[in-house]
Order: sequence, then C-alpha cells, then structure tokens
Amino acid sequence: QVQLKESGGGLVQPGGSLRLSCVGSGFTFSRYTMSWYRQAPGKERDLVAGITGASGRTNYADSVKGRFTISRDNAKNTVYLQMNSLKPEDTAVYFCNAEVGGRFYDYWGQGTQVTVSS
Repeated sequence: QVQLKESGGGLVQPGGSLRLSCVGSGFTFSRYTMSWYRQAPGKERDLVAGITGASGRTNYADSVKGRFTISRDNAKNTVYLQMNSLKPEDTAVYFCNAEVGGRFYDYWGQGTQVTVSS
C-alpha cells in the first residue's frame, strides 16, 4: 500500500522558516520524482518544487526561488522542503507528490497546512 505522509506544517510569522517532511512507503522511493505542491483557498493546486529520483535535479516555481529548497534522502524515503523568508502569500495546504513514468504512477499525500501570519 502506497503512503505519503507529510509533516512539519504550522503557523509561522512572516520572515520565519519551516521545514516540511514527507515520508514515502509502499513504492521504490529512489526511482520517483518527488514534488511539493500547494493549494490556497479558492485557488488551484500549483507546483512549488520538484526533485528527480536519479540525478536529484531540482526545479522551483518562480515565486519561491531563492527562498525554498527541496532535498531528498533516499535512504530514509524522505523528501524535504526547507522554507525560509516566508510570506503571507505562502499560506496554503502543502501536498507531497510522487510520480514516475510520465505520471503513469502518481501518488499524493493528504497535505499539511502552512499559515504565515503575524
């Protein structure tokens, strides 16, 4: 049974930092591209950052470049999202995604809430 479990969300003040974690199980983690998406109320779910399985190549949404860093530890089946200099507009539910084969296999976590507010 495939599972993706996110953690690390919460309430933080503008300018603060959070680190999200996502632990995968039930699939060969190292082969999958792992990504973080986010969805704010009334908006679509958008890609935040992704990291490939083989080469560890990363990509980021323009809105988070220079502030967020995605990384993975294949030995721990875990992907991380380090979020610095957080802004109120970063407030959203953050979802972990695992995909391979052009989304032939495509799995989602349940999400973790991040709220940036003073």
